[in-house]
Amino acid sequence: MEGYYLMPHPPIIVPNIGKGEELRLYETSLTFHEVAQEIASIKPETIIMITPHGPMFSDVISVSSGEAISGDFRRFQCYDLSVQALLDSEFNQLLVQLAQEQRLPVLEVNREVLKAYGRPFELDHGALVPLYFINKYYTDYKLVHITYAPLDDSELYRFGILLDQVAKQLNRQFVVIASGDLSHKLSESGPYAYSPYGEEFDRQFLQKLSSDQPLEIFNMDTELIKEAAECGLRSTKILLGTLDGKEIRGEVLSYQSPFGVGYGIIRFHVKGNGTKALKYIGRSEKPMKKVLSHQTNPYVELARRCLEDYFTQTKTMIAKEELPEIMVAHRHGVFVSLKKDGQLRGCIGTIFPTTDCVASEIIRNAIAAATEDPRFLPVDYEELKSLDISVDLLLSPTKAVIEELDPKRYGIIVSKGLKKGVLLPNLEGIYTVQDQVAIACQKAGINPDGEFEIQKFEVIRYTEGD
Repeated sequence: MEGYYLMPHPPIIVPNIGKGEELRLYETSLTFHEVAQEIASIKPETIIMITPHGPMFSDVISVSSGEAISGDFRRFQCYDLSVQALLDSEFNQLLVQLAQEQRLPVLEVNREVLKAYGRPFELDHGALVPLYFINKYYTDYKLVHITYAPLDDSELYRFGILLDQVAKQLNRQFVVIASGDLSHKLSESGPYAYSPYGEEFDRQFLQKLSSDQPLEIFNMDTELIKEAAECGLRSTKILLGTLDGKEIRGEVLSYQSPFGVGYGIIRFHVKGNGTKALKYIGRSEKPMKKVLSHQTNPYVELARRCLEDYFTQTKTMIAKEELPEIMVAHRHGVFVSLKKDGQLRGCIGTIFPTTDCVASEIIRNAIAAATEDPRFLPVDYEELKSLDISVDLLLSPTKAVIEELDPKRYGIIVSKGLKKGVLLPNLEGIYTVQDQVAIACQKAGINPDGEFEIQKFEVIRYTEGD
């Protein structure tokens, strides 16, 4: 009997750290206890912990080597809690040996190796939090502590297959835990700037894993993943490799996000024999084509490329098939701004989407900003190289009163009858609500001392160099 789980690692869920705030994760805490008791009933000889927060290398998966390993929560201002575990040296030895034979990039790391990199040899919080709960019910195991690397999907999956191979060859009773949080961009209170794509990532991730085709997470849009700022996807891809050749389905036991980060706990059930899938992993990966060179944000680069095509060919030549799925699967209002030597050179936008997708909206408004802004002469081709381009994606506006406004965070729409004025947030020189409202009213031809309606909206701003 084995067990396979995805577990998050929020330190705040530990009462000594949360000091009451952990109650906001009450459902997650109950599920942690449930899973920990379930693992105790399995009585694994080996727990395989795959974490994103140990000693990570760019080109090799690291495996902690030695007799034992420990860690504590002092970096979270908690000095009276620690976790210790014996390491499964026999498992590690065979794992490294077979990895070398199969040409998989795996490195054993110990105290001396990590000292050379200025890193301590210890359990990271990606391992500490799940083990904190498990150790309350069961401690008679040895640990395999793994930190993944940003390798391609097929190598991560192959490594998972290898873990299963080692466990079976040693006849180990084992549990695999993929430690990882989901999007870190679910709200303004989170650790990263809010993105509407964070919620979409979490929704797709959980839906795919709990479907009949959990391997569909390998086909998720690369830009959606990038926007989400997650740390659990690669751990999960390795875990799925340990289940290769089996028919599986994930069961979402809990999901909460009170702190702007998605915390999901999933149990994976083995339904029977299935297809060995390694030959399919990575085939559907969609690397960005030359239209998106990785040298800048794809939203901004699309705007620049369509302007180059416009001036040189009088039409845009970019096919939607060349673009990330996220740019063609969603509709938003978009503003495209052009600056030269720090001064505005053109800006055209739409409050609500007027085309079939974000990509079309960018193309339309980029060309209009260069050629149709009535405040400026049209841009010519020779100027294009000296322009800085930014793209703002507008989220849905909501009614507001002046007391709710913040010119750094919110853009505004003022309207009276058919008159309407729009001002983006975080504009240079506009620091007060009064200035923001006055300028928006001036643009609309509305008396700022009279009556008018206000709506506020947030934007996701992309600039060159992002």
